[in-house]
Amino acid sequence: MKLYSINNSKLKSLAIDSFKLEKEIQTLVENNLEVLFNLQFVKSEFSIKNFRVDTLAFDTENKSFVVVEYKKGSNFSVIDQGYTYMSLMLNNKADFILEYNEKNTTQLKKDDVDWSQSKVVFISTQFTEFQKHSVNFKDVPFELWEIKRYENNLVGMVQHKSNSNESISIVTDSPENIVSKVSKQVKVYDEEYHLNSSKNRLAWVNELYFVMKERILSLGDVEVKYTAQYVSFRTKSPFVDLILYNKGVYTVINMKSGSLNDPDNKTNTYDGKGHWGNGDYYVIIDDKTDIDYVMFLIKQSYIYHR
Repeated sequence: MKLYSINNSKLKSLAIDSFKLEKEIQTLVENNLEVLFNLQFVKSEFSIKNFRVDTLAFDTENKSFVVVEYKKGSNFSVIDQGYTYMSLMLNNKADFILEYNEKNTTQLKKDDVDWSQSKVVFISTQFTEFQKHSVNFKDVPFELWEIKRYENNLVGMVQHKSNSNESISIVTDSPENIVSKVSKQVKVYDEEYHLNSSKNRLAWVNELYFVMKERILSLGDVEVKYTAQYVSFRTKSPFVDLILYNKGVYTVINMKSGSLNDPDNKTNTYDGKGHWGNGDYYVIIDDKTDIDYVMFLIKQSYIYHR
């Protein structure tokens, strides 16, 4: 990852301003958890049993806990440490909820948390090839983020993702294996999960999803996130979510009621009712829907959240 400055159409490579201490990275990330990961900060240096979690955070969108770990060195195992923290969380759910409730006026109960979407985020200035390979397994609930600080107070972050289209599973047949125990409670949701979530879905629905995905990604600088209920498209924050049903693609547009320009009145609003996805507007897309018009609506949300 290299950054450049532009001066009269000439590029100048920016020098790296290395982090001297792991704590510098931790402080920077904790102060910007919402901007970087759309997470709510819970506690720094959370101690439980004989372990210490660098940062405990909560994903308010998916109602799940997230452990964030910072590493300046490369001498650690992502797999071993990650599954240790996941096991620690799943075996001590009450402690995590208690810590959240002590820090927030909104109180959580155990059933309010979706433990299946728990995960560990590793942040480091550099990962080894061995560590990067760990995310090639399709069901590891970890994310690897590389962070660099440059001159002029610039910071860059990049996520290392699987480079395999057919990732193999890390889960073994041994029921006593820590990986198998964690995997019974934690699910890594991906595109394949949503495409195969119903045996009764008409074939054209998945095809329509791919059309919508391509159109949305063409807006530029869009990240895709897969949750248990929907596929989320986001820039700084989610702007549209797609839910695959048997007879269409349920499209949730993240705009407040009264703020969307919909001259043809194609959308509906939730009127304060609870629902999957982000935003007050939704439209169900089928094989007769005017996709261009739906994209006109989605682009408004894209511009608002960019």
